Amino acid sequence: MTHNHTYGSPAQLTLEDGRKLHYWKHGEGGPTVVFESGMGFSGYIWGQVQPEVAKLASTVVYDRAGLGRSDDRKGPSDLAAAVADLAALLRSLSSQSPFVLVGASWGGNIIRALAAEAEFPIRGLVLVDQSDENAPEYFEPEGRKRFESMTKFMVPMAKLGFYRLIGLGVGKKQPKDVRQDLLTYDFTVRSAQAMQAEIKGFLQDMQSMKDNPSRLEGVEVSVISGTKVNWMEKKQRPAVNRAHKLTAESLAQGRFVKARNSGHYVMFDEPELVISEIARVLGV
Repeated sequence: MTHNHTYGSPAQLTLEDGRKLHYWKHGEGGPTVVFESGMGFSGYIWGQVQPEVAKLASTVVYDRAGLGRSDDRKGPSDLAAAVADLAALLRSLSSQSPFVLVGASWGGNIIRALAAEAEFPIRGLVLVDQSDENAPEYFEPEGRKRFESMTKFMVPMAKLGFYRLIGLGVGKKQPKDVRQDLLTYDFTVRSAQAMQAEIKGFLQDMQSMKDNPSRLEGVEVSVISGTKVNWMEKKQRPAVNRAHKLTAESLAQGRFVKARNSGHYVMFDEPELVISEIARVLGV
């Protein structure tokens, strides 16, 4: 790995069980913006966002266990495990606090769960079309069947090369090195296996978040919601938007932000909106 990557300098954190988490670090001192990716995705989805944010503050982009350049996890890949790894990373970066945490999709749940533990000085959260427990579809029979199907077919699809085809259509405007990393590490059999492992505990973790809500007192939270409806989400997308709005209203310092030209992948379709919300939380 070279040190002239768009994301900055590569580094590794060795965890208590011997696993290594890989991350890219740009800049020194706090506040530090830490990026958390969605289910089954490495850190290489932030190529249109991180370079601009790095002009404003220190940044850290990391790969969750089993993804990108990080080691595989030894045990369940549930929410608690993801939060524990992220917490270990933030402890290693404590001299660069306070933190602004940015999470896409399932990454939004991870950073909210961590913030609720109140261990770290967190200036704010930016949730990018997060998986939202206020969306009823996750708990309806149809939704449960969808997730069960994903666990069965994700890895076979990857082995047949169909998952790779999806990857060819996303992130095309990212810097060349980040785009290459995305194609190298994501939409692969390994990333499909990581997603399969994360999906197993997803509904149970979502139910737990629904049953134990946190207002995140003292933490500024931007809830970005992609409002553009495609043919696959005619029913789900409006429900997700309503859930995001409800979540923003339920938080002590929540702010609901519509991404009018995006569906789920706001970081690809409207990166400037994500950048502006991060800048707002940073106060710059």
